[in-house]
Amino acid sequence: MSVSDLFKPLTFLHGPAMRNRFMLAPLTSQQSNHDGTASQYDQYWMEQLAQGGYGLIQTSASTVEAGAIAFERQMGIHSDQHLPGLTQMAAAIREGGALSAVQLHHAGHRAKPSIGGIPAPASDKTVPNIKALTTEEVERIRDSFITASRRAQLAGFNGISVHGAFGWILSEFLSPHLNDRMDQYGGSIENRARFTLEVIEGIRKACGPDFQIGWRLSIERYGLRLEELREITAEIFDKELIDYLDLALWDSAQLVREGSFQGKKMLSVFTELPRKGVRLGAAGKIMSAQRAGELLDEGCDFVLIARAGILQRDFPLQVQANPLYDSPTLPVTADFLRKGGLSERFIETMRGWQTFVKPGS
Repeated sequence: MSVSDLFKPLTFLHGPAMRNRFMLAPLTSQQSNHDGTASQYDQYWMEQLAQGGYGLIQTSASTVEAGAIAFERQMGIHSDQHLPGLTQMAAAIREGGALSAVQLHHAGHRAKPSIGGIPAPASDKTVPNIKALTTEEVERIRDSFITASRRAQLAGFNGISVHGAFGWILSEFLSPHLNDRMDQYGGSIENRARFTLEVIEGIRKACGPDFQIGWRLSIERYGLRLEELREITAEIFDKELIDYLDLALWDSAQLVREGSFQGKKMLSVFTELPRKGVRLGAAGKIMSAQRAGELLDEGCDFVLIARAGILQRDFPLQVQANPLYDSPTLPVTADFLRKGGLSERFIETMRGWQTFVKPGS
């Protein structure tokens, strides 16, 4: 395939087609108001992206409960007070021609008490002096994901993306290292995956056949087992429970380091699965037009743009204009980001990422 194939439409099992193969990854910018409502900085950021040529734009991780918070100034979708700002964001994306999705997030055991978070571990052993969630509390959080999805639908979004990566609550429950429960949400991989499946199935039932459901999955750290995640993904593909899988890799070209798939490309472990009508994309150091095009050759249906989108808000349009386009070299100065339209809040967030912002700039 050539870079031009990135600009072919992509259909989904539910809802409208994506106009091209570029999806904006969910980028937590920490620029919302303290109550989780969208700020003027959120709106300006979304307006910029809406004109950037993407096929689908995801919001930053949005809390499904007030106590689910992991980051200061994290966006929320756990209250109707969030609806006006979310509605404005959805409208801006729609007017720009892209599809839209809210990323639904619960921090689980990583919820931050200093900003109002309530740690919600799967196991008694994970957080000192914090008891594991009861079965009833797991079911409450499941229902909070579903309620948040209805709120996203009311705000005018085309769908949601369920955050199942990076040790947050759904990822945590999948991990045998972090989940030693004895109820129906612990033990076998089928039981540990039950939370995720009930969330996805509940969203479909609540939001109907025209609403799109994505699932973000990471494979590394937190005691996750690649073989188990592949097994669960194969089941989700076979049952066509989601519209797209978003594989959150640190590097889309990385190799498996251990286990039965050692030496294989991490991505290929999933692209080789029969996926029926489900679409698959990957994130991870996609900084150039060439790399984006290569990922289609490697079995992806779409690509997720993260850092490259922060550096250049209209990355898809840059690629369309120049098939040899490459992102600016990292690190960049704060002034470079400022001139590009990033708020001071967002720039401060990016200072926390190694090698993104030049020290002292």
